[in-house]
Amino acid sequence: MSASFAVKLLGWRKLDSGEIVPNSADSNSTPSKELARRILDSLEVPPGIVLPDTPKNLGPKLEQAVTADLSETVPETDPSRAWQIGHKKVVADFSQYTHLGKLEQAVHKNPVLSADLGRDYLIRPDVTVGVPGDPLLDTVPFLHAAVSCKWTIRSDRVQNVRHEFLQMIRHRRGRLPHLVVVTAEPMPSRIAAIARGTGEVDAVYHIAFDALREAVKDVGSKQQQNDLAEIIGQGRLRPYEELAPTLATW
Repeated sequence: MSASFAVKLLGWRKLDSGEIVPNSADSNSTPSKELARRILDSLEVPPGIVLPDTPKNLGPKLEQAVTADLSETVPETDPSRAWQIGHKKVVADFSQYTHLGKLEQAVHKNPVLSADLGRDYLIRPDVTVGVPGDPLLDTVPFLHAAVSCKWTIRSDRVQNVRHEFLQMIRHRRGRLPHLVVVTAEPMPSRIAAIARGTGEVDAVYHIAFDALREAVKDVGSKQQQNDLAEIIGQGRLRPYEELAPTLATW
């Protein structure tokens, strides 16, 4: 299984050195390049050819692809609810976090509050999934899910995701949204770095799940195989195709 948009994003890129590598690989890591290359083989992407329509700025392209895909697949899965799929919407636009908008107004007027509280509570998830709130209580939507899109995973990106989701956990007033990550990262050890933890992330969804499993089985180290088996077995890494049904039935 792979996301419908996976082969539109996954491909090859040419480094300044002239080397052509998979565009999901860490160019400084041989294992990363080997795994990413095998993923492309599994997806039948033409080997070693940099196609002119392969996106270069992949982070935003992944966000846009997930936004467009969920906008179509979630309502198809459950047409009974008026789903609101957004891109980069501030959490204060949703019922659990409207108080943060009021706090922001107060902080803006008082520099002392700004220095004491900071402003990292105004999270803008890459993709938001909203549903109508209680019409008798709220006129703003309820945040059903927040999706962080990370084309690849590095240590700084792990910390950014955890920090943002932790802020959303701490500051909510009401039920917690579903907090998930979508990625194309080829290294199980790096996926495990964000999939493991104490609950900031509900699950990680991979856009080329079956190809990743095949690649790790064929060329992954014993540690990479163990890491992948662990996070799949614990339900922390899942196929992207399961995301829309999970959101629609949860």
